[in-house]
Amino acid sequence: MSGRQLKKKIFALLKNEEFEKSLEEICLLPARRVVNPLFSFFYNSDEWVKWRAVTAMGAVVARLAREDLESARIVMRRLMWNLNDESGGIGWGSPEAMGEIMARHERLAKEYAHILVSYINEEGNFLEHEMLQRGVLWGFGRLAHTRPDLIRDAAAYLHPFLRSKDPHHRGLAAWAAGAIPSEMTKPLLTYLLADEARINIFINMNLVERTVGQLAVEALSRTVS
Repeated sequence: MSGRQLKKKIFALLKNEEFEKSLEEICLLPARRVVNPLFSFFYNSDEWVKWRAVTAMGAVVARLAREDLESARIVMRRLMWNLNDESGGIGWGSPEAMGEIMARHERLAKEYAHILVSYINEEGNFLEHEMLQRGVLWGFGRLAHTRPDLIRDAAAYLHPFLRSKDPHHRGLAAWAAGAIPSEMTKPLLTYLLADEARINIFINMNLVERTVGQLAVEALSRTVS
């Protein structure tokens, strides 16, 4: 199969309504060949295609890591490079993919979780691009909901986003905060309970609409009293 044919096949699988079956089929394709097409779909204008590409990247790279850990690390480094100013690009989808991969593979999570955390740490590798920050918050939240012990100490870095003017920042930060309960985030989450701003958020392979307040309620329900 040529590269163009493979890309066309993957695109069709990402558009398939029965995506769970498509995901299984994608994972049967040669992992190293699948990675490049998936990267390209991070930039797709169709939100479903973008999020399914992120999900597929997580599954493919986790599988690759079980077969060839160093090859999986190369993909992780490529995602990190995309978020580097020197890359010349913006890195759409890269922080989300990092979070998805680490949610699916423990060894990679242990090696790279601190890098993802550094993107929301003002004293770390803080990303100033507001749209990219949304992606980092989602990746952080995805990892937090799966492997909270790895990033529990990073709850304080969510504070600026819980107070952000951007409702996506507030909502995503609230969703992430619910996975790593902290007395430090509790007052800010309480303040957001009446926040009626609506955002779309990708949860459990579904793109759903939630108010920031709803996400805050869910987060506080998990917070240690």
